[in-house]
Amino acid sequence: MSDWTNNGTLTAGGKTLEYACWGPPPSEAPTLVMLHEGLGSVAQWKDVPERLAAATGFGVMAWSRAGYGQSDVADLPRSVTYQTEEAGLVGGILDTMGIEHAVLLGHSDGATIAAIYAGSVSDMRVRALILIAPHFFTEPAGIAAIAEAGRNYETTDLRERLSKYHKDVDVAFKGWHDVWTNPHYANWNVADAIDHWRIPVLAIQGRDDPYGSLAQIAEIENRIYSPLETLILDDCGHAPHLEKPQQTQAAIAEFCARLHRLEQVDVSVA
Repeated sequence: MSDWTNNGTLTAGGKTLEYACWGPPPSEAPTLVMLHEGLGSVAQWKDVPERLAAATGFGVMAWSRAGYGQSDVADLPRSVTYQTEEAGLVGGILDTMGIEHAVLLGHSDGATIAAIYAGSVSDMRVRALILIAPHFFTEPAGIAAIAEAGRNYETTDLRERLSKYHKDVDVAFKGWHDVWTNPHYANWNVADAIDHWRIPVLAIQGRDDPYGSLAQIAEIENRIYSPLETLILDDCGHAPHLEKPQQTQAAIAEFCARLHRLEQVDVSVA
């Protein structure tokens, strides 16, 4: 088991991954487990984990998946089922970190990975989901936006800006871009994960997100059997936690507070 230190490394899927922690350890409070986006890393959460730890009283833990941040480089090309494969590592990471009461908070790819894990593994440690800009299926506009990002990577300073965060920026970018623009990925769909959730869910989406529309949230609403709260933010794109930090943090804090209160209620058995 890893120590609940500010940062360190763990092993998952045969790779050494960087991680960071904030706030109280799992023995003292529930843990928000943060799963980053397709081009993200621990560092790219910026001050969001620290602020969420203060706002919720929960501990917070985040890691960089293989190929991102300072974690080991990923093996390319990625499979079109890479998000399902990444979901298969979540339980082992909870084991390693000694997390017994988790809320999975994912952004974009990370939201999808959290959604798949919660829908495919009966893990009583996972008590709720917070999904920021999740995607369950491809949309033509989203694929076009990723293709445009590929052109920008070759012709603008995007590569330089991303290189500040990733050990091998080309692996990080290609591992994301090349899967999403693969013609075989056009029919990708993991929405059946929603059918199997039995925990509360908070879904957050910007109306102006170029990578996914409100159809992703509607898919949750149409399929879910468990309690759902949604936050739809005007004048907001793909990163509500960075673009609309106050509203996003408030919604997450309120959701976590309600969840904690409910779990503290004594239930008497007649």
